[in-house]
Amino acid sequence: MFDFSAPASGNKSALYKDLLSAAEAVTCGEPDGIANMANVAALIWQYLPDLNWAGFYRMVDGELVLGPFQGKPACIRIALGKGVCGTAAALAETQLVDDVHSFPGHIACDAASASEIVVPARIEDRVIAVLDLDSPIPARFDAVDQQGLEALVERIAMRIT
Repeated sequence: MFDFSAPASGNKSALYKDLLSAAEAVTCGEPDGIANMANVAALIWQYLPDLNWAGFYRMVDGELVLGPFQGKPACIRIALGKGVCGTAAALAETQLVDDVHSFPGHIACDAASASEIVVPARIEDRVIAVLDLDSPIPARFDAVDQQGLEALVERIAMRIT
């Protein structure tokens, strides 16, 4: 059994360092990608404040399909290039969106979402999934979040296939 808690310091860099260590611990040696995505989504939900959704979409037959998550029920399938998740997957680039209502083609699974960050998980040059975090707070995510989440996704990519 694991017992993790987010640092109380308020230092985002320290928080992401601890989150990365916790994700490493819960995924190390576990070959099941779905189980690893589920635990990482739960850790993110526990560690990061001000979220209303945190989870994964998996690349399946050329489209994104809902994977393990924390939050309200979500869209099940997202076409490449559609919405923030589909754009991140199509471009293989992180999408940091301060105001989702101004993002062309935004898919509103939860009307309360105001900002979003989506980080593609890649193995070599192939996108295998995206990590999607939503917040009801505009401009909730910044460059520190992007750097921390990209490091996390890079570390676990081989463990979520």
